[in-house]
Amino acid sequence: MRNFRAVAAATAVVAFSALASAAITTPVTVKGNAFFVGNDRFYIRGVDYQPGGSSDLADPLANTTTCSRDIPIMKELGLNAVRVYTIDNSKDHSECMKMLSDAGIYLILDVNTPKFSVNRDYPMYSYNDVYLQHVFATIDVFGKYTNTLGFFAANEVTNMANNTRAATVVKAVIRDMREYIGKHVGRPIPVGYSAADVAENRMEMAQYMNCGDANTRSDFYTINDYSWCGKSSFMVSGWDQKVKNYTDYSIPIFLSEFGCNVPSPRTFGEITSLYSSDMTGVFSGGLVYEFTQEASKYGLVQVSDDGKSVETLVDYDNLQKMYKATAPPTGDGGFQENLPAEKCPDQTSLWEASNTLPDLPSAASVYMKSGAGDPKGTNGPSNQYMPKNNGPDAAFTDVPASSGSPKSTETPGAAVGGREMVAGSLWVGVIVPLAAFAGAMLVF
Repeated sequence: MRNFRAVAAATAVVAFSALASAAITTPVTVKGNAFFVGNDRFYIRGVDYQPGGSSDLADPLANTTTCSRDIPIMKELGLNAVRVYTIDNSKDHSECMKMLSDAGIYLILDVNTPKFSVNRDYPMYSYNDVYLQHVFATIDVFGKYTNTLGFFAANEVTNMANNTRAATVVKAVIRDMREYIGKHVGRPIPVGYSAADVAENRMEMAQYMNCGDANTRSDFYTINDYSWCGKSSFMVSGWDQKVKNYTDYSIPIFLSEFGCNVPSPRTFGEITSLYSSDMTGVFSGGLVYEFTQEASKYGLVQVSDDGKSVETLVDYDNLQKMYKATAPPTGDGGFQENLPAEKCPDQTSLWEASNTLPDLPSAASVYMKSGAGDPKGTNGPSNQYMPKNNGPDAAFTDVPASSGSPKSTETPGAAVGGREMVAGSLWVGVIVPLAAFAGAMLVF
């Protein structure tokens, strides 16, 4: 059953003016195992946002019509954050970022796209200057906005028991992003990883992203989790064990996707626990999957066929009711400072990530030193390369000096510099939740 309250883009600007709070002027920072805005603890009350889903990947933050249609509804829902999975870094995002800011909403942005991401099967071949130019240029574009809360370096690159090796490159990218932000952005912007909740390696992954030298560790860590289904509870869902597992973890943790949709409609009883003393000493809130209704049926609103309006669904009403009934905790919520970093997990047959990270590719050093230059958007060659004849990935100590990007006269798939380009074919979809297709979550 739907709430047939259609909100048209043409009238949304008026609604937005009435709903807008003071524009965001203070960035979110990390202190201990929590986020803060100034001296106040910040809990993420957000949604995952990619209108059109994986079937129509478009940049929602470059479309002012879409933003003026959706952001007032987000504000009315009570959100303070959105996650966007893919953008075109060559487009103008200033108007949509201002709309979000005026509504009191921060952005957490994935830096990857179908053309530019870490390939879980050939991570070292995808770790090249083409990829890093894209990542660094995206940081340049969004680093100027105060309401950019943070960046996801990757999403579920390791999504099974047998592809943990790829985590080594993800961690190298986190290191590179943090260094680039330190050199080229005027403030710290947290960088983190969105992890699949894989039983065989969930603790090793969390330990790995928060171990070793300080400059290689993630600023925050997140989990995609769909274990609280229907009329469950803190203990029945296993969320009590999540708190136990991550107690004394020294950096902020939040849920980057949550909201099991079986049974439907969702009642969102987990909101009570997530923002209570059951969890706030360890977790800093989470992002509900997802804002718009797509094929997987997790949406809070239904976009009209012409894209000009939305109808709020029962899930939206239920989530709004739970947010209104569950105020953020007062005080610091039991956060902790000065906790030690994790011990790096040993390499085994089940955990293949290396504790020695590959160096920055030499061809990308000019970007680290002098800046990424103009963002290229979706133009140009992909960073997705793999060895000819599907051979093994490069060793971690064998970083290619150059990506060997094909010249404009060459076609994808041609042998180039000992590699064959795969134009994003191993990027398998950005926003299919783990609950819908086990192990099918995209590489970025």
